[in-house]
Amino acid sequence: MKNILITGASSGFGRAIALKLKEKGYTVYGTSRKANATLEGVNMLQMDVTNRDSIERAVEEMIAQVGTIDCLINNAGNGIGGAVELATDQEIALQMECNFHGVVKVCQTVLPYMRKQKQGLIINMSSIAGVFTVPFQGFYSISKRAVEGFSEALALECNKFGIKVVIVEPGDFATGFTGNRQISNRTMSCENYGPIFEKVLKQIEQDEANGGTPEMLADKVVKIVETPNPKFRYIVAKDPMQNVSVWAYKHLPYSLYKKVLRMFYHM
Repeated sequence: MKNILITGASSGFGRAIALKLKEKGYTVYGTSRKANATLEGVNMLQMDVTNRDSIERAVEEMIAQVGTIDCLINNAGNGIGGAVELATDQEIALQMECNFHGVVKVCQTVLPYMRKQKQGLIINMSSIAGVFTVPFQGFYSISKRAVEGFSEALALECNKFGIKVVIVEPGDFATGFTGNRQISNRTMSCENYGPIFEKVLKQIEQDEANGGTPEMLADKVVKIVETPNPKFRYIVAKDPMQNVSVWAYKHLPYSLYKKVLRMFYHM
């Protein structure tokens, strides 16, 4: 049985993935920033992915209890909506610290154990917004694109140690992420950006509400964990058009793609 560590397991994708893997008989450790967080059948650890000491304590506790970390799923993340021009230093730092630097720090802490084992699987949660930039979600997209680049480097450098790296790129899903998204007050109150931001945000929230369930994504992650030789990249979306949008971004001239995206978001 594999010992699996999942960050951000107290809600959303992380919670659904942890429960599905637990049902499959895996030994699952989940993390939460909150002390004493509980999830039935899952060993919960306190971890703040922006704090290296916190990460090291949680990883050491898991190693002390079960001896190995066979699979790491970097799921913890947050979102901030607003114009890139008006983003504050604090908002930018928060977005990058949690979504990108957190992934780096957790990987750096777990990798020595995986190298010693000569095997391991790392699944980094990205987003289709990490493939192409979503308007007024600029720094979220930037943070996820950074995760993509980091994962590519990791896959190249760790291959000889028997460590596999996978990126999962979810489309729109109905989770608590929508309600927890932080909104830039500077953008909302700006006479130039405010009205258009409101339109785009309404479309984004509508798409998320009509998206897939966390359990749908969890089923896919379980299949990846159980695949002997998984692919490097998986797009997971309820709406097939989101797969098409990724294809279009990669193949259409950007000037044309930009027009389509602006029309979709009523810009």
